[in-house]
Amino acid sequence: MVAQSDYQREPPALSTLRSILLWTLLLGAAGMMAELLLIGHVESAAQFIPLVLLATGVLAAIVLLAVPSKTGFTALRILMILFLGSGIVGIGLHYQGNTEFELEMHPSLSGIELLSKTLTGATPVLAPGSMSLLGVIGLASTYRHPLLRGHAPESAEETHS
Repeated sequence: MVAQSDYQREPPALSTLRSILLWTLLLGAAGMMAELLLIGHVESAAQFIPLVLLATGVLAAIVLLAVPSKTGFTALRILMILFLGSGIVGIGLHYQGNTEFELEMHPSLSGIELLSKTLTGATPVLAPGSMSLLGVIGLASTYRHPLLRGHAPESAEETHS
């Protein structure tokens, strides 16, 4: 287990960078959650899932900024993997929805023309990728975090004492 003093020995610049990444996650998740609520992204369970993930991400970032812990960072990593998956699935759902709409409106569409109309349709196909981006930001904040590492000697001299 890593002692609190090990955490405090992290270089200040790295600690500051981790805080910036957590604040970016917090503000990005809060902003995206507000936007989804404003556009009424609550019509189905599939639309509600990103809201739950974003709210959980806001809460996790607040907790970790206030009280960093191994359990908190481990939970954040799991949550950020869910963010990554949610973004990928969301892109697929937006693409599928636009394709279905375009084919309903213009059944003869195919090929490049269908692809073009699908990608520029009413539902922004790439917008859910923002969830994946937030997932990467959250994961980056945990990268090689001292609280997640097993205790290793600081130098070769410690291994011989």
